[in-house]
Amino acid sequence: MGGLFLTGTNTGVGKTYVGAMIARALVNAGQCVGVYKPVESGCQREGAALIAADAQELWDAAGRPGELSCVCPQRFEAALAPPQAAALESKTVDRDLLRSGLGYWQLRSDFVLVEGAGGLMSPLSDKDYNANLAADLDLPLLIVAANELGVINATLQTIITARAVASDLPIAGVILNQTAEHADDISVSRNAAELRDRCDVPVLATVEFGQQQLSDEVDWFAVGE
Repeated sequence: MGGLFLTGTNTGVGKTYVGAMIARALVNAGQCVGVYKPVESGCQREGAALIAADAQELWDAAGRPGELSCVCPQRFEAALAPPQAAALESKTVDRDLLRSGLGYWQLRSDFVLVEGAGGLMSPLSDKDYNANLAADLDLPLLIVAANELGVINATLQTIITARAVASDLPIAGVILNQTAEHADDISVSRNAAELRDRCDVPVLATVEFGQQQLSDEVDWFAVGE
């Protein structure tokens, strides 16, 4: 089974948006895709239920495989880092479930996309960061970076962090995602080439603002080995 762990250079860089595009590309190629968001905070309350918007978007993109509740088994309402959001509800993030929840999708899927919460050093539990979970799940890391001025520094710092904290974890590549129009930001057209010159991690694709599907031909199974 192939798979990827999606992390971002920061919060709000479009991990879910990119993950959904990858899921659709794989489904269109005839693959059974599992999607797993180990924990999500900032969920919307509808009656007694908490709706995890990122998990819902990934599930829809993958063709609604399995049970939605298994996409994101830990959901919290406050828009804070998961351990802080859990504490406001007098709960804690279940560290074992962060890891074991992937098993449901491994049994059902040709390929699994796991989306972290925030950047590599964003806390997931009282003792875990995204980097720790990615290392334990042993899935190649895909870095999603906002294509804007400053992305070179943010991406290189994420690569350095990954190699320092999870040295055995392969880095599959980087996807540059333009999250806003940035009409006056001339770096947008230059960042991919600049990154290719400055790091040994491939830039797999660039996503323009408003783009609905990946235009670059990427063999996701090869990337996610």
